[in-house]
Amino acid sequence: MLLLAEIANPDMVSVPLIGWCIAEALARQADVHLVTHIRNRPAIMAMDWQEGRDFSTIDTEAVVRTIFRVARFLGASDNRGWTIYQALAPIGCYAFEKAVWDKFRPALKAGAYDIVHRLTPMSPTTPSYLAARLKRLGVPLVVGPLNGGLPWPDGFADRRTREREWLSQLRGAYKWLPGYKATRRDAAAILAGSLHSLSELPEQARPRSFHLPENGIDPARFALRRTRRAQAPLRGAFVGRLVPYKCADVLIRAVQDMLRANALHLDIIGDGPERDIIAALVREMRVDKAVTIHGAVEHRQVQTLLVDCDFLACPSIREFGGGVVLEAMALGVAPIVADYGGPIELMDDMTGIRVAFSSTQTLEEGFRTIISALLEDPARLDLLGDAAVERVRTLFTWDRKAKQIMQIYDWVCDGGSRPSLMPGAW
Repeated sequence: MLLLAEIANPDMVSVPLIGWCIAEALARQADVHLVTHIRNRPAIMAMDWQEGRDFSTIDTEAVVRTIFRVARFLGASDNRGWTIYQALAPIGCYAFEKAVWDKFRPALKAGAYDIVHRLTPMSPTTPSYLAARLKRLGVPLVVGPLNGGLPWPDGFADRRTREREWLSQLRGAYKWLPGYKATRRDAAAILAGSLHSLSELPEQARPRSFHLPENGIDPARFALRRTRRAQAPLRGAFVGRLVPYKCADVLIRAVQDMLRANALHLDIIGDGPERDIIAALVREMRVDKAVTIHGAVEHRQVQTLLVDCDFLACPSIREFGGGVVLEAMALGVAPIVADYGGPIELMDDMTGIRVAFSSTQTLEEGFRTIISALLEDPARLDLLGDAAVERVRTLFTWDRKAKQIMQIYDWVCDGGSRPSLMPGAW
């Protein structure tokens, strides 16, 4: 297998870490060769992968730098304006895949690879330059997991503006990009990281499409296990970037009375452009002693803080994947999650709690009601957390995900019965 992951890096988080973890897990199952961007070389070599034998690099740094300069000119920053970056991403992907084609075309023509799998980029708006070319060669292309483009829920236009997501209203234009139809027509299999992304695929691609959430857990990386039993005062955590759509401020407002009464302590783990706003809100509400703002924490150290909590609160209103929810579940920490997007597809009623909402006010009220009820019945958190550990161990390790992808590879190459990968959602 030739694995294409322009961003795959064991030292990073989010998509780069997912790309690396899937590639590493697949390498334990089959003969794979990873192709990634040159900027990932040092981190991958530090994992004892040998360049040339285990992986190859592509240098499109000049194109990437230009894209970032243009995105920042249009108003994007490190933490805002993500849609602007995504609108420009197909240019970088085209350059990367063209370089891959130029480098590997002789080997592909010679039949050196049974399958090409494009792991990243994961955005469903980015078409593949290679789809039609590989089909002409008779080499199957697997794409994904694709995830993204979750619509903004009604009632949050102010937060969308603060996120500089003005381009999100024009997102549908991606269907006119060169290669969009060819990617969905010619891919032998498409992995969708969420039910929303699956629903966006055209009808003719559905028989070749599979729901496979992109996030997973490395049991060795998340080796700790919650041992405390929940009792008042409860300890809760928010983990994530401090940006408008993550709604850390909504969570603090929701539980302010419990914080003042010393019935709850809240750990805010993460940093971002709204940190000063969050800190000012904590002071304004006079809950300084009950809220700890940790700031940025190295990813491997997050679990050491999270494992001592009774629940993870995830009030984010537009979360595509929700890796932090899985990480909390792996530790035995029960998630309480806004009922929208990818995170709720990782849980069930035995392992987490959903918070219904239709506005900022109802989101706040929902978290307040649920956490207040948990103060009366803290043992429920222990039951949820214990069940969450088992769900992650059974369904969401990287090795299990690799075995599921191998089922798709076998189906693509040999035919037979269509693989069934995920249990039903809610």
